[in-house]
Amino acid sequence: MKYPNPAFSVSQLESPRERLLKFINDESDLPTLGVAIAKVVEITSSGEDSVARLAHFILSDVGLTQKILRLSNTVQYRTSAGAAVTTISRAIFLLGFNTVKDSALAMLLVDCFKDMAQVSSVRKELVRSLCASMIGREMAQRGRFQDSEEAAVASLFKNVGRVLVASFDHDLYMRIQHITETADSRPEEAATVLLGCSFERFGEMALQSWKIPDTIIQSLTPLPVGELRKPVLRHDWLKQVASFSDTLAGITMSAHADRKEQYENLLRRFGNVLELDRNILGEIIQKVEEETRQLAKSMDLSLHDLAGVPAEQAPLLEVPLEFLLQTNDVVPAQQAARYASGKPVNARDLLLAGVQDVTQMLAAEDYRLNDLILLVLETLYTSLGFRFATICLRDRSSERFVSRVAVGEQYAERQRGFHFPVKGEADLFQLSLSNNADVMIAELRAPKIRHLLPAWYLQLLPDARSCIILPLVIQKKPIGLFYADRINTAEEGVPQDETALIKTLKNQLLAAIMRG
Repeated sequence: MKYPNPAFSVSQLESPRERLLKFINDESDLPTLGVAIAKVVEITSSGEDSVARLAHFILSDVGLTQKILRLSNTVQYRTSAGAAVTTISRAIFLLGFNTVKDSALAMLLVDCFKDMAQVSSVRKELVRSLCASMIGREMAQRGRFQDSEEAAVASLFKNVGRVLVASFDHDLYMRIQHITETADSRPEEAATVLLGCSFERFGEMALQSWKIPDTIIQSLTPLPVGELRKPVLRHDWLKQVASFSDTLAGITMSAHADRKEQYENLLRRFGNVLELDRNILGEIIQKVEEETRQLAKSMDLSLHDLAGVPAEQAPLLEVPLEFLLQTNDVVPAQQAARYASGKPVNARDLLLAGVQDVTQMLAAEDYRLNDLILLVLETLYTSLGFRFATICLRDRSSERFVSRVAVGEQYAERQRGFHFPVKGEADLFQLSLSNNADVMIAELRAPKIRHLLPAWYLQLLPDARSCIILPLVIQKKPIGLFYADRINTAEEGVPQDETALIKTLKNQLLAAIMRG
């Protein structure tokens, strides 16, 4: 990203608002952010498949995967046993679907401004957005409307206008700030004079061009001046929560001595309509400050030197190092040394962590079989360094084994093509299923193996060099299989301790399937 140069790129007749919007949409990467955000928001309403779709979305982005796992391994979210979280499936189970979804959205937003985040004002506005999102999530948990989880998304983007102006026209941003601080003017008034509209309106216009869902855009609309009415409709509640969250985030981040008075003013305006009192507000502030620090640090977003005041005066932005987030910075699956095949050297430890994760999920009363299948599949995929992995189940209507869940490179395309008849020629897959034999092949191009590979497989995965096939058999009847591969040979093989853990994972899943 780079700052626009209006002297050479646009007409002098264009207003700052039009110039900035044109530059953002034509020359920055932000429209692609809109596509990603719309995808995550759409995942929220995808019903039973939402966990799998969110996991797939995150796993398709290596950087996002690392950030989510890093967040999952913070002190607050680590399990009592202290086991590291090494899979996105486990992260979703441990942190909760909405926490991971909201964190992913915030990470996508921050990542688009990573080249500018060294500027303190940009960083300050990004942290304010993160803080507002955390507040919105807290309010969603207390909300009385269905599908209230959108409150965190709306709160995240309430401040997007400020973020954009600070990032793409820093001089204009600083002039607006200067007028606000020296002329006793409200930020909305100063922005309207210099930008041509309020920050909120500018954010709305940008989000509209990125095709963000209308419910989110409408929530950015400023609230009327004066006394607020208790919301009857969900979209009115969303607007109030977004405004409350952004305002509280601004107060929480400020270093002003009159913060107590600001909190009281906030309660007078929002207390009745959002059912808040001093105790509830205090609980929200305490929890949100800690969560914001954690989320910011997981994204390498420094919280220092944003307010320009001594540490003891800035409760959120300036904190002593010993109070900053403590993390297990080494996430084994992401940082481990690897063999030439791509398999992590510490595969045994990762598999053992996966077995423990599955055990904990099985012990929970509210686990879903589909989530367990995804966890086992992702454990094998991550722990053994595969490029593609899938589970096939028997489809009785077509009498074929059909890929039901897949992860890895081009997973959607490969999943569509991964199916084969229940009764077929004596190829590698049929032999594994009929003999209930786990197959682990280091070199698929070896002559003895090559002639056992079916034509559909060679066409779908012509570059696979090593793989595993784990048949799923109950009472001597094959119900499916696990498959995973790499594009490199696996000369290191699979030692006995790893083999035992792989069998344990498979048996855990079979036991869950039989239990129903």
